[in-house]
Amino acid sequence: MGRRGKKYRDVAEKIDKLKSYSFEEAVQMITDSSFAKFDETLDVAVRLGVDPRHADQMVRGTVVLPNGIGKDVKVAVFAKGEKEKEALEAGADVAGSDELVEKVQKGWLEFDKAIATPDMMASVGKLGRVLGPRGMMPNAKLGTVTFDIARAVKEIKAGKIDFKVEKAGIVHAPIGKASFGVEKLLQNFAAFLETIQRLKPPSSKGTYMRGIAVSSTMGPGIKVDTAFVRDFLS
Repeated sequence: MGRRGKKYRDVAEKIDKLKSYSFEEAVQMITDSSFAKFDETLDVAVRLGVDPRHADQMVRGTVVLPNGIGKDVKVAVFAKGEKEKEALEAGADVAGSDELVEKVQKGWLEFDKAIATPDMMASVGKLGRVLGPRGMMPNAKLGTVTFDIARAVKEIKAGKIDFKVEKAGIVHAPIGKASFGVEKLLQNFAAFLETIQRLKPPSSKGTYMRGIAVSSTMGPGIKVDTAFVRDFLS
């Protein structure tokens, strides 16, 4: 890893690495010490007591953050006929059928999320090598393969995020911008953790949420007290 910049090191020195903070304290420290010239995204990392190598301990899901993520998410919808029209009326940035599939195959990727109707998946499946590695492939388990196009588009535009536990048992998710302030970030944080808690696999034994940290785009991670989180969710 390359040497960190002086501003990063100055911020990191102010953080007690042996201490766990309340969420409010962590966010306040991040916003007070921000040195970036843009509105940074806050990211939460949760270390879970699961082994993702076992299918029955996989944690994956979606949540609509009540205050969004502070970004205009561009949505592409693969649909035809009335469903294509429905997508555009619901706020999709682009919608189409086989012609849109062909456009993406040729390298057009000016969107952040993709949705498809089930009858389009035979064609959209051809885009697996393009969209898969970018985490943009429509997936029924995430609600992005559906005939309820209007709802899917509106949820994503409103701040729906998807997440999946990594091999190390950690789940990462953005919860908004630093400019949101503590209250709105806390609401988003709560919605995310409540969803994680609800998805706890029955086969997971012992402590489920073993560690939580919050960080900004340019800043170091700050540990969040899991005892605070337990009280918060109870």
